[in-house]
Amino acid sequence: MTTSPSSSARQARQAIADRLREILRDSGLTARALARHAGWDETKCSRLVHARTPPSDEDIRTWCAICGVPEEIPNLIAASRNAESAYLEWRRVQRSQTRMQKLRLDVYEGTQFYRIYCNHVLPWPVQTAAYMRSLMEGFNAFHEGAAADIDEAVQARLARQELLNDGSRRCAMVIEETVLRDRFADNEVIRQQLRHLLAATRRAPLSLGIIPFGAVRSSYRPTETFSIYGDRMVVVELVGAAVNITQPREISLYVKAFNDLAAVAVHGEAARVLIANAMNALR
Repeated sequence: MTTSPSSSARQARQAIADRLREILRDSGLTARALARHAGWDETKCSRLVHARTPPSDEDIRTWCAICGVPEEIPNLIAASRNAESAYLEWRRVQRSQTRMQKLRLDVYEGTQFYRIYCNHVLPWPVQTAAYMRSLMEGFNAFHEGAAADIDEAVQARLARQELLNDGSRRCAMVIEETVLRDRFADNEVIRQQLRHLLAATRRAPLSLGIIPFGAVRSSYRPTETFSIYGDRMVVVELVGAAVNITQPREISLYVKAFNDLAAVAVHGEAARVLIANAMNALR
């Protein structure tokens, strides 16, 4: 696992490029002829078929029309949009915090078992409204965004938490102990959040593991926050983007990583002691 776009995103883009190449070959046209008919620079065709440039909807329409396969247009456009959503740069959505909260809503709703690892903040299922607001304001400041809809975004994230109250879903979370100690908000916000977290550890749908300072673990340690949604998707949060992973082989690696992390975490009363210690340190 690295901080580069996952191979899932690259493979999805390459599949679109390969299909464009096949359509061109089957048409009997050359790239030069297609470019001439389309009014493009010839290098554009090369960039598209080598996945160096993602095609726009209009590029796909033009390509398929010239090659005589207009029936391919709807499916290719849909596949291209899906490929581009696999790697989502935060700058593309940072102007609306509400839009960010509603990304992948269908995935949240269609998942019965969430597994989340966080090494810098508390996971969304256990955040208070004030904690959410502090996170969103910090995100805006770092990315130099101007989202003015934080109130709506907080309500959207709180509504997402309600998915865990219907009895059909479970959520297992693992965090590093440092998450309890970080101070990106004032002490009262953090104190209320830790108090809320203590109560959440006793809720049936939620399982919280905390990896203590100095825990003995394998030499491998993920550097990124990731969320596993059933067996269908992993979302990895990077500094500049979110990566959606759907390749089964890659998903299995993240499941293995999560299980390894959970194995060295403390749970139940031992986890609550760490939370209480963090609260006492605020005094």
